[in-house]
Amino acid sequence: MAMVKKSITVTDQQEQWIQAQLATGNYASDSELLRDLIRKEQMRTNEVEVIRQELIKAEQSGFSSRSPEDIVNAVIARKQTDG
Repeated sequence: MAMVKKSITVTDQQEQWIQAQLATGNYASDSELLRDLIRKEQMRTNEVEVIRQELIKAEQSGFSSRSPEDIVNAVIARKQTDG
């Protein structure tokens, strides 16, 4: 995997939060923390898109006896099973 070096600017408050995260010992560096945050956001975005697509399919298929919550839970369960 190729790596690209970036330079970012954060507020003092954001820097304090980053340092607090590093102090927990869960991350060895700012870069590791930021890469983890990006991966988590990518996963969240993908999950939202899958749910959106499933809701569109459900709408297009007509009326359903399932509640929106049932549909969302089914999508989440399927995603967990599919990995």
